[in-house]
Amino acid sequence: MYEGKYPHKRYRITLAFLRKHISKDKKILDLGVDNPFSKIMRAEGYQVDNTKGEDLDVAYACVQNSEADVVTAFEIFEHLVAPFNVLREIKGDTLVASIPMRLWFATAYRSKTDKWDRHYHEFEDWQFDWLLEKAGWHIVDSVKWTNPTKKIGLRPLLRYFTKRYYLVYAVRKNQIA
Repeated sequence: MYEGKYPHKRYRITLAFLRKHISKDKKILDLGVDNPFSKIMRAEGYQVDNTKGEDLDVAYACVQNSEADVVTAFEIFEHLVAPFNVLREIKGDTLVASIPMRLWFATAYRSKTDKWDRHYHEFEDWQFDWLLEKAGWHIVDSVKWTNPTKKIGLRPLLRYFTKRYYLVYAVRKNQIA
């Protein structure tokens, strides 16, 4: 899945954020098929179920019928043509989601061999905030971080200073106290 590029920093930051906001007695629906981070969450003691690879642009039953307290979506929404729709259909009142942010010095990611491994959207933070707000969510906390690489060149140098990932903890607007 990661072709020798296991995202240690991203997983470490995401897990710390999850620990900060989500108690282990909450049921989690993780959007996307079972993956290395789903396994990390389970090993940490979280109760996690994954979606089964449905096209979340058109198939919402997995979120509509879920009994989960929390929905997690780690690097999922950039792959959807219309993430607004599934965000509106989520039954739970808590969302923890991350996205890779658009980089001005790099084009959108597209695998030439895997049609599911493509980014339709590469959001700036304000665009993702707006999407969540319009879909009925209120962001309570967020964090951004860089993603340096061990390559040589101008773009690898820029990755040391340019925030690449954005992670949010959000609640349904009707749940704000």
